[in-house]
Amino acid sequence: MDKAPYYQYWGKAGEEATYHLLPYHCLDVAAVGWVLMHPKQPFCRRLARALKTDPIWLRHWFVFCLMLHDIGKFARAFQNLVPDLSPDLVPYRGRCAYLLRHDSLGYLLWKNRLAKLMGDGRRLSIAPWMEVVHGHHGQPPLGTSKGFVSHFLEEDLSAADAYLHAVTAWWQPNAEPPESIDKQRLRTASWQLAGLAILADWLGSNQSIFHYCNEPMALADYWERIALESAPLALDLARWGHADIAPFNDIRQQFLFIQQPTPLQKYAAGQSLLTGPQLFILEDITGAGKTEAAMVLAHRLMAAGQARGLYVALPTMATANAMYGRLAKSYRALFGNAAAPSLVLAHGASKLSDDFVETIAFAQQNPDQNYQSDDVSATAYCNSWLADNRKKALLADVGVGTVDQALLGVLPARHQSLRLLGLADKVLLVDEVHAYDPYMRTLLITLLEMHARQGGSAILLSATLPQVFRKELASSFAKGLGSDTQAPKQNDYPLVTHLSASAMQEQAIDASPELYRRIEVVRLDTETAAYETIQQSAAQGQAVCWIRNTVGDAWAAYAHLAAQSWCDDNKLTLFHSRFAMLDRQHIETDVLSRFGKASNSKQRAGQILIATQVVEQSLDLDFDVMISDLAPVDLLIQRTGRLHRHRRDVNGNITDQGADQRPPPRLRLLAPDPENVADEQWLEGFLPGTQAVYQNVGQLWLSLKVLLKHSGFRMPEDARRLIEGVYNEEAEGLIPEALQELTWQAQGTGHSQEGMGKFNCLKLDKGYTRMSGDWDEEVHIPTRIGDESITVALATVADDELQPYADTDQHAWVLSQITLPKYDWEQAQRRIDPCWRPAIEKLKSDEPGLRWCEVLPLIDGIEHHYDSVGGWNYRPPD
Repeated sequence: MDKAPYYQYWGKAGEEATYHLLPYHCLDVAAVGWVLMHPKQPFCRRLARALKTDPIWLRHWFVFCLMLHDIGKFARAFQNLVPDLSPDLVPYRGRCAYLLRHDSLGYLLWKNRLAKLMGDGRRLSIAPWMEVVHGHHGQPPLGTSKGFVSHFLEEDLSAADAYLHAVTAWWQPNAEPPESIDKQRLRTASWQLAGLAILADWLGSNQSIFHYCNEPMALADYWERIALESAPLALDLARWGHADIAPFNDIRQQFLFIQQPTPLQKYAAGQSLLTGPQLFILEDITGAGKTEAAMVLAHRLMAAGQARGLYVALPTMATANAMYGRLAKSYRALFGNAAAPSLVLAHGASKLSDDFVETIAFAQQNPDQNYQSDDVSATAYCNSWLADNRKKALLADVGVGTVDQALLGVLPARHQSLRLLGLADKVLLVDEVHAYDPYMRTLLITLLEMHARQGGSAILLSATLPQVFRKELASSFAKGLGSDTQAPKQNDYPLVTHLSASAMQEQAIDASPELYRRIEVVRLDTETAAYETIQQSAAQGQAVCWIRNTVGDAWAAYAHLAAQSWCDDNKLTLFHSRFAMLDRQHIETDVLSRFGKASNSKQRAGQILIATQVVEQSLDLDFDVMISDLAPVDLLIQRTGRLHRHRRDVNGNITDQGADQRPPPRLRLLAPDPENVADEQWLEGFLPGTQAVYQNVGQLWLSLKVLLKHSGFRMPEDARRLIEGVYNEEAEGLIPEALQELTWQAQGTGHSQEGMGKFNCLKLDKGYTRMSGDWDEEVHIPTRIGDESITVALATVADDELQPYADTDQHAWVLSQITLPKYDWEQAQRRIDPCWRPAIEKLKSDEPGLRWCEVLPLIDGIEHHYDSVGGWNYRPPD
């Protein structure tokens, strides 16, 4: 055959002058797209329905677009990156500098030259598709650049022309360009199509499957003989493909330990499902089995064909780790006996989870493991390809992680479309949905709208959800469905809100009889009273927790108790967020052992835990006595969920006989007198740290008032009264005049956070394009906002060299990391002897794990600010 000019360009380059021709790489990626977009696949059918087109046409057309995804590599500037690979390739030309990425070069080449070859009448209808496939490196390509032509020589442009002519003549008779696709429908679908282009490019770049080939052959021959033969193998290696879903029978498929389902769990198992994408909001008491109920609903939605997988989003890494451990024992029941579904942990420190690391190792060693129908507690199967990074993790059949990984799907972050693709056919389960500030709430609302647009279902869990937020959540999902269903109105509690495009249902649920209880609330007016309570309770063999609102206050309380002669150091624990990762893991495990459900009287007797908000949510802890600093009412309700959480006998051992035998539960609340509000110093003069954390002092005053109104509260009867008594607009009028200005300032901050969230979120209606958000390469859009903090790796000195604080065989520098307030970091680094600066810089350049963090040697007056028992405290108490 004659050697066409496009065979003179490499697409992939390896070691020792090996290379893969550019046309072949384009066909490899297209072949993966061909398999992914099989018309019988739910993904292809769903997209075809959304676009109101034929799935067979959609497959052929999108594969044609993928064949052009890397045409930017025809630029001599790109080819210059690996010069002199072969005399059969175009030669190096130094005047072509590589200043623009090849993905943007390809899109600009299409817009400014190649599109004209398709005919003027089709240019506008094809352009959005080309923008999608040229965004295969994780963000939309640039649409304008005056200097792009300088990247090409004339012979490069001629080669690109020839490639387009060849592909069009061979393929396009089966895929005519789109003429009647609705523009807005295409914009909506473009997010998923972009994710598919990224996935196809990743899988099609696996050289262990798509072996390098530099021998020219007809494109059709390479397609049939090599690309199409290899693509299924790439998907098999990645374990890509939807596992068969098991029919739903009852709750015990997943949870053998449940003998008698709670009312909420019975609802989940028996409630009729609606048609199409659905939203469930489950509001019930802590301990009502919301997670198990949600998993039952997820299974039923999957079995009904509404989803093919699940992503569970938690507020923190600790809660995600705990959920991963729980689901690893039960998730297999969601799938058929012959399936090998993947379970992936998705958060910034997932590779530090021992359970997760063991799972990856298991997957690599036992790829063909079969499961029996009764093997629901088998080791979790984890796809190591999916586990490779967090960008891919949402593609797993079942994912567990922080909510941040899902929220990145609606921010202009690289590879966000891949995250949306992973969520598209999954149930999105968000736990502790009340736990987010106005900024994160805005992101979550946008995510729910996008998830509904993609045809996804969602389940939201909360014990303490304000009505106004429930309405926002339901309205955003309805908006995504294009539905005008009415907003939820009922005030019952417990309550389930169930929404689809055609209906909105609200159903009151009975609480489990054993969860009905009264919590006495007693105000402590001095820290001395708190210390006396702790001493008396510990002496009586009770397990005590004091939740403080700041690390500084927690450190001070811990230091005070440690100095008391009556206090046993072996029974005093401090738990907060400023421990190195290594120590935090150890402490978390120890706390769960001492105070968890399985703890016994010997383990619990006289134990004292001083903690911050790290114990507030999702950790299954059970205390006999609880003290808390004043906090918003919903958080205090969450904290009391750790007070007498499980039925125990008088000695503190778990029992399933009768009621809890401990004295009635009592929340001791350290707070100023709500009847004596002289000025703005009401709270700051009493708990200055608390006011810094929870700035809406008016809401704190309201929280104290509603909790003390009847010297306590009953659950579930008073739940709605407590929440709405603080967050209802009418409650604002009860706030004392002296606190009004502080309240307005806090509300202003909240509105500012909400506005920032709206500004940062992608403009979904614009589709996958540069105009949908700030896609600047250097901009980092956060999923959370707050006081600026710095990630720091702690280092020790051995033989005049810096060594990781964590003395471990693996992940030593990561396990040595700690997050510090910017102030503490600035103060500490001033104490670093300048002689250590060169060693620190060399260390950061040599260690990939230190690329994005600072290094702090624990020497020269710094070492006493950190220890494995107390964590970081730059300003220790007197």
